[in-house]
Amino acid sequence: MDGRRVAVVGAGAVGATAAHDLATRGDEVWLFDAGTVASGASGRAAGVCYDAFAEDVDAVVAERALARFRELDAEGGFDWSFTDHPYVWLAREGDGGRAEAIREQVPRMRAHGRRVDLLDGDALRAEFPALRADIEVAAVARDAGYADPGSYTRAMADRAVDAGVRLREGTPVALAAPANDGAETAATPRLRVGGESRAFDTVVVAAGAHTARLLGDAGLPVPVKPYRVQAAVTAATPLADRVPQLYDATGGYYCRPREDGLLVGDGTEPIERDPDDWREAADGWFLDDCADHLRDAVGTAPAVERAWAGLCTATPDGDPLLGERAPDVVVAAGWQGHGFMRAPALGERIARGIHDGDWCRPFDPARFDGDESFDIVEGMLVGE
Repeated sequence: MDGRRVAVVGAGAVGATAAHDLATRGDEVWLFDAGTVASGASGRAAGVCYDAFAEDVDAVVAERALARFRELDAEGGFDWSFTDHPYVWLAREGDGGRAEAIREQVPRMRAHGRRVDLLDGDALRAEFPALRADIEVAAVARDAGYADPGSYTRAMADRAVDAGVRLREGTPVALAAPANDGAETAATPRLRVGGESRAFDTVVVAAGAHTARLLGDAGLPVPVKPYRVQAAVTAATPLADRVPQLYDATGGYYCRPREDGLLVGDGTEPIERDPDDWREAADGWFLDDCADHLRDAVGTAPAVERAWAGLCTATPDGDPLLGERAPDVVVAAGWQGHGFMRAPALGERIARGIHDGDWCRPFDPARFDGDESFDIVEGMLVGE
């Protein structure tokens, strides 16, 4: 299968990584994006990265992603970096259901070789004195870190171009269902680009919130729904050096150091959104909630300097779609907010899947018909 002609639709973290990895295998790769590199979800992501998953496939993919983040960072030559930093998720006093869920998760994660510690509130405060004291139980993932998603994605796109990928920004495309070109010619997927029909050996659709529409218009429905999330970054604060990456399961928010301030995320709206018509600015109620979240976490609320919204994608079972939706038409979507943290491994898996048939079986799109009705559930919930 060497030397395939491959189109990757979507220059986000997963698409840019896949394009790079395919090109290094000798493929002729075209990377299309209707906007610019990292202009979608990847440029608006939080950048939290960890391997603390209780399911075996998730744990393996996350472990590989972290290892590759570090490998790519060590290579240097591009304007991004990976910072090792522990990840904590916790339940507060009186939240027995989530506390019990955390206690149940940790042994399952350890069974998959994850370096995760279970701490009571006193032990957590001893390690992270900046955190407030009303904590019932917490888990600490030691193998974790963060990166700037936009910088990583642009760096991988640059690496891809250096490897021979033809990057086409500002180029919307449409997918036609695979069709026979003649009695002696195998069916090949086609893209319509600027009014021209182009044939490829393989098309990878990694277009984030637009994935379902692109595939659906080609008669290949997938159960992927975009939903809106929000994040903000505070002004500089000395707390940035003393706070772990944190998910407060009781409060339903997360935060991490970013630059010299804190990034705070919440504002998930479990409502399907039109990927071409949604509010990109943060809401006033979310900014108010950010101050409450920070006071809950560390007892003070530095001023918010900037805030935004983005679109994540959900699937019926919370697992992504990664594999062939039709012969030589690959879908890579439905990350439930975990796409960036797994992008180095997912891009690699796409290249392996196309060349070697080595897909993640639990993520096989064939487990769905494509027209399933389902409610959106955010990806970070604990105990619900």
